[in-house]
Amino acid sequence: MNHYETVFILNPVLSETQIEETVKKFEDFLIKNGAAMVSKENWGLKKLAYPIQHKKSGFYHLFEFTAPGEAIGPFEQEFKRDERIMRFLTVKLDKHAIEWAEKRRTRLKAKA
Repeated sequence: MNHYETVFILNPVLSETQIEETVKKFEDFLIKNGAAMVSKENWGLKKLAYPIQHKKSGFYHLFEFTAPGEAIGPFEQEFKRDERIMRFLTVKLDKHAIEWAEKRRTRLKAKA
C-alpha cells in the first residue's frame, strides 16, 4: 500500500449539495478499490492563479489516503470523466512528505 495525496478543484457554480455528493462519490470510489482514507480537507472557494474553463475560482479539496498502486489509474480516469472536476493532481508521498503531512494535520487540529 502506497501513501497518496490528491488535490482537486470543483467547478464554482456547484451548489453545496452537489459538492458534497461529488466528494462522497470519489471517497466511495477509493474505498471500493481498496483504499483507506487518512484525511480529508475542504479548503473552500479559492481564486485560481489563471482561468480554467473561463472560471476564476474553484472549490478545493484534499484527500490523503493509502491505496494499492493499481487503484490510481481508474481513480484518475473517474476524475477525467466528471465534468464537475476542473483540475486534479495525485502525488505519491515519500517518507518525508508523509511526516510533513502528519505535522500539518496536527497543526490544523490544534487550531480547531
